Amino acid sequence: MPTFALPSELKAALDRKIEGLSRNDAARRAVTISNTYRSGGTSAPIRTEADALAYALARMPATFAATAACLHALQDQQPDFMPRSLLDVGAGPGTATWAAAEAFSSIDAFNLLDANAALRALAVDLVAESHRLNSIRYGQGDASQLIAGADSADLVIASYVINELNDAARDTLADLMWTKTRDTVVVIEPGTPAGYARIIALRARLIAQGAHVVAPCPHDNACPLEAPDWCHFVQRLPRSRAHKHLKGADLPFEDEKFSYVVLSRTAPDARPSRVLAQPALTKIAVTAKVCTPQGVERVTAPHRDKAFYARARRWNWGDAIAEGSAE
Repeated sequence: MPTFALPSELKAALDRKIEGLSRNDAARRAVTISNTYRSGGTSAPIRTEADALAYALARMPATFAATAACLHALQDQQPDFMPRSLLDVGAGPGTATWAAAEAFSSIDAFNLLDANAALRALAVDLVAESHRLNSIRYGQGDASQLIAGADSADLVIASYVINELNDAARDTLADLMWTKTRDTVVVIEPGTPAGYARIIALRARLIAQGAHVVAPCPHDNACPLEAPDWCHFVQRLPRSRAHKHLKGADLPFEDEKFSYVVLSRTAPDARPSRVLAQPALTKIAVTAKVCTPQGVERVTAPHRDKAFYARARRWNWGDAIAEGSAE
């Protein structure tokens, strides 16, 4: 499983921002924001520069890692995709923009939208010394209103955004994002049953408008999972000493759970199956829950089939399995 730490340029910018910062005050603010996020609140209470910085320190590493993992899945499926422009909807401190810039060196136009003035100010500050990102355009205001007037883009991303909207506003934003993309839309949500439900609803809505799933699904059909099961993935990321202090954590790593969908105007040539949970490994067999074009299957690689067993031992939660690998 690849790891996705914050880019050194972004980390340096954050380090400059926290010089002289009261870590205890930032930790208190981060706890308030995290509690709102975990309780399903519509938005975190981010009103001041100090709030925005506490949010970035506490949540930016995890949201960056999850977004980077989704873009990595997109690259795996569409290695020839070279977007020139990005529209980052609900951009916050610019996390998805940084992830897209890392993933795609081809992007040279970055357009960000968000209603939060404190997060916008922080995002602009963080890119001030970046040779590549210091020319971003950042529109402040309601995303659905701003996106209507925004330029079209090859890649449109909404990372941890649609949970803040009601059903009607979510549908409107989904339609606008599809209208504005020339090629691909990526939507990421918390890896909870509610986050998954929002992804599935948006997925179905845009498929009805002609979209094709690139990842994680190996098909455009309805999701075969049934409640209480839900489709989500996990991305492990390292924690710095400051991050551990802000989170009140002891472990040197964090596991971010997320649900996502990548949708394209062009149907992929081939779509691999996807590992939906960490496989069970024993000396007798490897057993994995896999989403295939035919539905969810329990795939077993017995030790006696040494070649298959050896391949299956390397499977991880979220991995794509090429055709024939699950046979």
